[in-house]
Amino acid sequence: MSLSNPASTPQPSYTAKDLQVWLASFFAELLGLQPAEINIQEPFDSYGLDSAQVMIIASKVEKLLGFQLSPLLVWHYPTIESLSQRLAEEFGGSETELFQI
Repeated sequence: MSLSNPASTPQPSYTAKDLQVWLASFFAELLGLQPAEINIQEPFDSYGLDSAQVMIIASKVEKLLGFQLSPLLVWHYPTIESLSQRLAEEFGGSETELFQI
């Protein structure tokens, strides 16, 4: 999965599972853990994420999916599992709700 997709080109489609794998790998890298150590059902705050790390996550997801999203989305969907499902649902439909959160 590429993280540098120009906004003018069509974005690839990602399933919730694709996003779970990518997020778990990214979290592991961010936190200095192995991907196998990341539990996709564990709340983000259990990993001790701070606001700067949440901004980094939001920025990387924006680059992956090709549209801006609010960092508050991470707090509304506080696990890799719930966030990836929400992003997969929204990615194929209207983006307005992602902007409003």
